[in-house]
Amino acid sequence: MSLLDGLEISELMLSDVFEDNDSFRLDSEYYKKALIKFYKNIENFDKLETFVESGYRVVYENTKIIDVPKDKEHLYTRFLQASDVYTPEITLDNVGFVTNADWERYPKGRIEEGELLIEVKGKAEKVAIVYDNIPPKTLVSGSLFKLKSNNKATKEYLLTFLLCKYGAMFKNRSKTNLLISYISKPDLYNIPIPLVSQNFQSNITKLIKLSHQKLEESKILYQQTQNILLEKLDLLDFTPTNLDSSNRAGVSIKNFSESFGSSGRLDSEYYQAKYDEIINHIRKASYDRLENIVHVIKSIEPGSNAYQEDGIPFVRVSNLSKFEITQPDIYLSPNLLDEEELELLQPKKNTILFSKDGTVGIAYNVKEDSKFITSGALLHLTIKQDYLQKVRPEYLTLVLNSLVVQLQSERDAGGSIIKHWKPSEIKEVLVPVIDYSIQTRIEEKVQESFRLKEQSKQLLEIAKKAVEIAIEQNEDAALSFIDTKGIL
Repeated sequence: MSLLDGLEISELMLSDVFEDNDSFRLDSEYYKKALIKFYKNIENFDKLETFVESGYRVVYENTKIIDVPKDKEHLYTRFLQASDVYTPEITLDNVGFVTNADWERYPKGRIEEGELLIEVKGKAEKVAIVYDNIPPKTLVSGSLFKLKSNNKATKEYLLTFLLCKYGAMFKNRSKTNLLISYISKPDLYNIPIPLVSQNFQSNITKLIKLSHQKLEESKILYQQTQNILLEKLDLLDFTPTNLDSSNRAGVSIKNFSESFGSSGRLDSEYYQAKYDEIINHIRKASYDRLENIVHVIKSIEPGSNAYQEDGIPFVRVSNLSKFEITQPDIYLSPNLLDEEELELLQPKKNTILFSKDGTVGIAYNVKEDSKFITSGALLHLTIKQDYLQKVRPEYLTLVLNSLVVQLQSERDAGGSIIKHWKPSEIKEVLVPVIDYSIQTRIEEKVQESFRLKEQSKQLLEIAKKAVEIAIEQNEDAALSFIDTKGIL
């Protein structure tokens, strides 16, 4: 057996090495066989800069993310970061905020409908389109490059190419600095884009727009399920009382037993009227404490020394949203745990993952038995046997993600730079338990919402595959592939 067995080797003429290589790169990442094959297969291509009407990355100075209560968000400016991009879409569920002074100071950082956002700092992997569901008063972080395409290519076609395996490889090839990846504007603009017909672009555009439509339908349906819950609790039009030192609404009077005697807290933020209001609404209905409903299992935190590039996927809070778990980029050795420990820590179907650190209060119901391990920042909640006929998993997940629990988490974990919600406090969360038949209706709608989201993902994958087929074979083969799916 040769020492070179299993290694990928590319042999090139010196003249080929310097082609499309302004920075004179000689590392192996720059000469992957698939990329060399790309240039052999594609005769007609142009650099990304040819398709750009405008592009900009803002460098912010002394801009700080502010923790803003839900009821005061309208007073500040949203600050969109890479963590808010779930390729190829943007979610504002946990978006940060900055002062309006930053909005005035950085006009080039303002988001615009139709822009492509390309992550160029950090992991440098994410790409998304800005649709009309993103509020206009939003600034874009310097980790994202803002790009508006011209009439030579649709934004949907550019997005799809950048997300297909060839676009991903070209982005990876452009990265510098292995710890915190960075793609410079010249390197980004140097990425080759295959020239395809208007007809092919049109088909890809239709697929991406349909994918976005399915996702929006999914979000609307999910919101409808939340509204059913809020309506049952008389919270549909709930407007919490703001803390305002100019009037009595900003004053909360408690005796010792109602305050420090029961909570151990003396900070004024904990006793804002809005928290009492939400608790009173819950107590008007049937309810119970979370610890009575679920078993709580803590996961592990092995430390960064245990991280590796392959093995068992290690899911952290950054990989979690209420809609999905994204593919982690950190893995653990299978030898780190014995078989019994692994069986215990890998979430089973209907385990609810619940974040207690960083972005607290995110809940996701695991759809199937899993093969990943979560970080210690995620609790595993499983419904107790005697509650299985009283509380459905998707209903409980919905409640945990709703205003009902958001305000309880804000009360308990507020005021910290890096939020930490104590498991002892989480166990005390009050959970409304509404009629089981209504829970069933809610669960059916949630499941349909997730089916629409899955269809959205499938449409994106079809578009990416079609672009890859066009590169490896031709457009006719790619269009035939799309036709076989019976979508357009």
